[in-house]
Amino acid sequence: MKTITFIMSSLALLTSAAFAQDEQAVVVARAGSQPSSLGSADNFTGSVRVDSRFQRDAPARIGGGIVTFAPGARTAWHTHPLGQTLIVTAGAGLVQQWGGSTQEIRPGDVVWIPPGVKHWHGATATADMSHIAIAEALDGKAVEWKEQVSDEQYRR
Repeated sequence: MKTITFIMSSLALLTSAAFAQDEQAVVVARAGSQPSSLGSADNFTGSVRVDSRFQRDAPARIGGGIVTFAPGARTAWHTHPLGQTLIVTAGAGLVQQWGGSTQEIRPGDVVWIPPGVKHWHGATATADMSHIAIAEALDGKAVEWKEQVSDEQYRR
């Protein structure tokens, strides 16, 4: 009987230790386990799909997602308090900072937008473009949306 009690107590300790470790366990979010969402007309022009959005709880600040732009689709002007990294995964796109020239971006390109820099990004007029967008939040906020990019600004 003492052996059974010892085994049961040991199992209970192992189980509680396993549950405690689960709070610190690696989490795998399976592809397709989260539904896609459409980019809001308040923040995007054209057809935009956002997939695999992620945001971690404090103290982590990282968040992002995979964004796919149809030809001609783009973000509104916006800034990020701690900057943003874009990793282009498919298609052909454009990025522009306020007052600067439009730059073409292609698969494999990594774009760094410094903190507070007003910018937009999206697809070219003739091709889709997908990128992974990563930004850190400051005081719970990762982006400050501004006005839409006009067709004239987009064509520059």
